[in-house]
Amino acid sequence: MRVKVISVLEDNYMYLVIEESTRDAVAVDAAVPKRLLEIIRKEDVVLRAILTTHHHWDHARGNEELAQLFPGLRVFGADERIGALTHKVTHGQELTFGAIRVRCLFTPCHTSGHMCYFMWEDDSPDAPALFSGDTLFVGGCGQFFEGTAEQMHTNLTQILGTLPKDTKIFCGHECTVRNLKFALKVEPENEVVKEKLAWARQRDDEDLPTVPSTLQEEFLYNPFLRLTEEAVQRFAGRTEPVEVLRALRSERDKFKKPKERPNPQAVLAFDWGLFGPFLEKE
Repeated sequence: MRVKVISVLEDNYMYLVIEESTRDAVAVDAAVPKRLLEIIRKEDVVLRAILTTHHHWDHARGNEELAQLFPGLRVFGADERIGALTHKVTHGQELTFGAIRVRCLFTPCHTSGHMCYFMWEDDSPDAPALFSGDTLFVGGCGQFFEGTAEQMHTNLTQILGTLPKDTKIFCGHECTVRNLKFALKVEPENEVVKEKLAWARQRDDEDLPTVPSTLQEEFLYNPFLRLTEEAVQRFAGRTEPVEVLRALRSERDKFKKPKERPNPQAVLAFDWGLFGPFLEKE
């Protein structure tokens, strides 16, 4: 199992997971068909399915075009709003693509139908992979557009946080530097945060991705996974974990320079896909 990291749009990631023995492939969050097709041709693989984490246009807008190009293409997701959906999946459901095994992990909050995908190959020495969409980022977590702090707490502590510690985290956006700047504000004495931020800045300067991280690493610098740490609780002014998470997310939402703060109505319009018809497909 090999994962191709594909940077698209402003800061999105889509992924192509290749089964080396059969040259079959599965796409995750196929937002830009043209770019995905370039990679498919270059890698000389056959696209068998799309796994979509959630319905937002910057994760799902390529589904319909790809479904037309590849008759019989299977499109998996947990939300009826996902374009070209052929297979609606549920929490704990397992899928098989050749030797690649997939467990669907339902993580509602960013959207009410958000699904993460945990992948592995039996008898493989390689670490498993988590495609976490907009639920878990490197150094952060997703915004609570359609859910609550209670839901995100369950997602991070009971569902994703209990996966094997060597799990590689492939998230939906490149926002690591911003996330770690906030993490440093939360824990200014955390040396791991400082080191990871310096590394992420260098990657950013070289226009290189910061994915994947590992779950074990995330517990060392991601404040949203460190809710019981004294410094994190002190920053939040709370001790109960859900309330700490709620306070952290509120502060993270405000953690932007004024010139970077977009119009809230425009943000919602993009998230709801209202601008989709006006955007030229790449």
